[in-house]
Amino acid sequence: MRIAVPKESAARETRVAATPETVKKLVALGHSVTIERDAGRLSAIPDAAYQEAGARVANDWAATLDSAELILKVQAPDDTELAAVGEGSTVIALANPYRNPYLAAYAAKRLNLFAMELVPRTTRAQAMDVLSSQANIAGYKAVLLATEHYPRFIPMLMTAAGTVKPARVLILGAGVAGLQAIATAKRLGAVVEAFDVRPAAKEQVESLGGRFIEVPLNDAEKQQAETAGGYAREMSEDYKRRQSELVDKHARQADIVITTALIPGKPAPVLLKPETVAGMKPGSVVVDLAVEQGGNCPLSRLNEVVITDNGVKLVGFANLPGMVAADASSLYARNLLNFIALLFDKEQRFVIDRSDDIVAASLVTHQGELLFKAG
Repeated sequence: MRIAVPKESAARETRVAATPETVKKLVALGHSVTIERDAGRLSAIPDAAYQEAGARVANDWAATLDSAELILKVQAPDDTELAAVGEGSTVIALANPYRNPYLAAYAAKRLNLFAMELVPRTTRAQAMDVLSSQANIAGYKAVLLATEHYPRFIPMLMTAAGTVKPARVLILGAGVAGLQAIATAKRLGAVVEAFDVRPAAKEQVESLGGRFIEVPLNDAEKQQAETAGGYAREMSEDYKRRQSELVDKHARQADIVITTALIPGKPAPVLLKPETVAGMKPGSVVVDLAVEQGGNCPLSRLNEVVITDNGVKLVGFANLPGMVAADASSLYARNLLNFIALLFDKEQRFVIDRSDDIVAASLVTHQGELLFKAG
């Protein structure tokens, strides 16, 4: 099959959808791979490395996609890019299906579009779980971003001039990103607390050395707290009130707050209210990983650092995995390679088997039909 890997054109996108490692494996399976020139440059991958792995390097987007049957991307094509995509071809990418305005255009062009963020979080799909691989990086980078803006040390230091207390870090949301943030902050010597609506997160938080803070739940709320896919679920108004009081108390004591809570297809839940930020200590830092979906704090601004009147810094950068582009690309490319295996039978013939639960869940458009239904 003719596989194309174009250079990403979206602002702040530094990742690439294939690496020399995955290209070599695709070529070994009998596929031809074309990479756009400089596609991997921001991920520290030179064109020569792709050529050594067996890929052809093309000069531009149109030449890369010429006759391509399978297109691997980080972000799905926009309207400008779509013009060069061949009708009926297959695209695998992070398609942002809940907010992508081009879904109807993909269907009109009869694309087979797979959204990697829709891959179900099951045991069988773990090796294809892009959300987890990238969130892991985001949680790590969030802590490092916080240290850049925090005006004090993170660990406790005992010096001849006196003792420096360790930073207190509060992680809101103990999913993949939150757990990695806990682990990273602990390695740096911080005192770490974490909150999550899911009671099951307590054991994971404590295993990493964090202290789990929780809102007491009744039986009905425990059942409501987590979806079958492991995501946090929107809770009742009474629960939100109790949660807000708990978060307010601990955030005011924290030096660094990292918010990671997301609900698929919905605006990010507000966890850190403006009045809470107003009560935080001067010099404290908030890193809002949910800023692209409205933010866990209403004061966050996309791709900006906001400094409040009381001296709190709110860091709202998008695409933190792209700030660790080499490893983010490596993990993403492996996720795609594992997913691609589902699209070929034992004779390496291309087949879209909609009876496969992973294929069916991630297929957004197929043969002119828009399959994805938001909500």
